[in-house]
Amino acid sequence: MSDKIYLTGDRPTGRLHIGHYVGSLRRRVEIQNTDDYKDFYVFIADAQALTDNMENPEKVRQNVIEVALDYLSVGLDPNKVTIFIQSQIPELTELSFYYMDLVSVSRLQRNPTVKTEISMRGFDSSIPVGFFTYPISQAADITAFKATHVPVGEDQKPMLEQATEIVRRFNHIYGDTLVEPQIILPTNAACLRLPGTDGKAKMSKSLGNCIYLSEDPKDMKKKIMSMYTDPEHLRVEDPGHIEGNTVFTYLDAFCRPEHFEEFWADYKNLDEVKEHYQRGGLGDVKVKKFLNNILQAELEPMRLRRAEFEKDIPAVYEMLRKGTEHAREAAAATLSEVKRAMKINYFDDTALIEEQVKRYAK
Repeated sequence: MSDKIYLTGDRPTGRLHIGHYVGSLRRRVEIQNTDDYKDFYVFIADAQALTDNMENPEKVRQNVIEVALDYLSVGLDPNKVTIFIQSQIPELTELSFYYMDLVSVSRLQRNPTVKTEISMRGFDSSIPVGFFTYPISQAADITAFKATHVPVGEDQKPMLEQATEIVRRFNHIYGDTLVEPQIILPTNAACLRLPGTDGKAKMSKSLGNCIYLSEDPKDMKKKIMSMYTDPEHLRVEDPGHIEGNTVFTYLDAFCRPEHFEEFWADYKNLDEVKEHYQRGGLGDVKVKKFLNNILQAELEPMRLRRAEFEKDIPAVYEMLRKGTEHAREAAAATLSEVKRAMKINYFDDTALIEEQVKRYAK
């Protein structure tokens, strides 16, 4: 059996979107359907979501079930992966507290992902400490389960680098206890960071430029038909640009050879479509209709699966409860090892007690 342990998760601040899907969710399903892993943990990061939503806990509370339904809809199988809720595992909080002593404030300030997220949320000088220490919390999530592989989007790369630094520093001081994680990025370059429908660099719930996995078919078509393309492609006969064209980025991420036979027999592959668009004579509407057909076909099975799971919400919570119980056992075992390495396992250290008995014997 493989000794690989996978871990990944999402913040429950809204429904998951197709950026999450191509960036990580699709890969998770592919991995779970192989035998190439020992354990696979997928968690709903509600504690991290509260770091910048502390005044709106109901938002996080309501979206926990939304994320769970999205997980099930894309095909994650609780019989193959452990799906759990972060806040229900107190061992993660304790690990975070110990790791805080291994990281300097200046190092956290240099983390590119933290800097970007702080700027995007307009925190300026009023940064919540919990949000600022997000990389430390993420290191606790990863190491608690001794994850060897972490499938994430490109924007999380600095977080994984910082987690690795924490692991190395801990092991250097206290001895080999923690496992170094390896980042698993999407193999398709277009999936590394899918842009928003408005052409902005990142698809984000907060920016309102998402296509959700549970999107209504009519709403999705409306979003696709109004997507950002090439601002210089004003007439059909004008030569068009592929670079920076959101529609073609989405096609790179989702289009497969069989889609042409099914939806657009005029072309054999995407390269032919691109060549025609670049020389002129191919309008944006036709390309967008093709993209809509592809995405509708991709998301329809997810919508149907979600609808079935929505019929028994208590069963979804029971699935989460069982997954959380299993995950907590693993985290507790790691925490015990960490405390032993740090020599703060006082009540379990019989050698220490015997030593003190001798020391104070009269």
